[in-house]
Amino acid sequence: MNQELYKTNLGKMIVGDSVELFSSYLKRHYKNKINLIVTSPPFPLNSKKMYGNLTGETYLKWFTDLAPIFSDLLTDDGSLIIEIGNAWEPKRPVQSLLHLKSLLALVENQSANLRLIQEFIAYNPAKLPSPAQWVTVNRIRTVDSYTHIWWIAKSDYPKADNSKALRPYSKSMQRLLKTKKYNAGKRPSEHNISSDGFSKDNGGSIAHNFFELDSLDEGREVRLPHNVLSFANTSSNDHFLRTCRERGITPHPARMNGGLVNFFIEFLTEENDLIFDPFAGSNTTGYCAEKLNRKWLSIEANKEYAKSSLIRFENPANTAETKKESMRAK
Repeated sequence: MNQELYKTNLGKMIVGDSVELFSSYLKRHYKNKINLIVTSPPFPLNSKKMYGNLTGETYLKWFTDLAPIFSDLLTDDGSLIIEIGNAWEPKRPVQSLLHLKSLLALVENQSANLRLIQEFIAYNPAKLPSPAQWVTVNRIRTVDSYTHIWWIAKSDYPKADNSKALRPYSKSMQRLLKTKKYNAGKRPSEHNISSDGFSKDNGGSIAHNFFELDSLDEGREVRLPHNVLSFANTSSNDHFLRTCRERGITPHPARMNGGLVNFFIEFLTEENDLIFDPFAGSNTTGYCAEKLNRKWLSIEANKEYAKSSLIRFENPANTAETKKESMRAK
């Protein structure tokens, strides 16, 4: 049975199991109504975590069975964004293929209508060395420092506009725009650069599908899209983490980077569209959706994690006020 824990002007947090709620609640109220599902589901780790990850073939079946649920909930031009990390074979310095099998099984599920649109990589050199046994103890593997982000959709042409998620121009491009002096003509790559090819200022360059969340080289400029904000889990100034520490709350250990959520919300939706996170954790997705004036629905099975997510909406930087009178957390 689901429990509405709290709501805001634009969304609500529900405590419950998304899969179990599909037939009884989600399908009835949200079928073909969700414009974007953005989530970081439990990773297929080899050891059990508090946030409820599954392992092995059990995980693969669970993940595969999500396909028809997601397909039914999405609008025809809607998108699904899934972040998932790597896994390793139990007690072996061998990388598991489970996350790749999960992707293939999801998009090839005959009960759904999904296809992989594009893969993104979130690279974070500030991550702690892992897998620890093989990196810091035996020292026979390198640090696993990135996660996959898969963009999946029901259509070959889901709603998307990369002009809404531009990254800053490089210094050289800024000079070109200012001087309008460059060599036109055919390049060795066979691209033919017109005489006015670099004369228009579009506000930034098109984003790449590689996100360097923390600079590896302090002497080199990292040009992330403007909406990939500083939500890194390592940020000591983060309101959510600071408040959790002050109140003695253990935060969700696998929080999705808020800057990435911002990027995909602005890239793939418009204001007042509906965003859904079925494995919400500390509700980064709902918080980002609220700030970007999108409607949102979040579901989290762990009541304590769901309750802690309310801290995000206490952030003075957030413009929307949470309607605490509707909160029924016990």
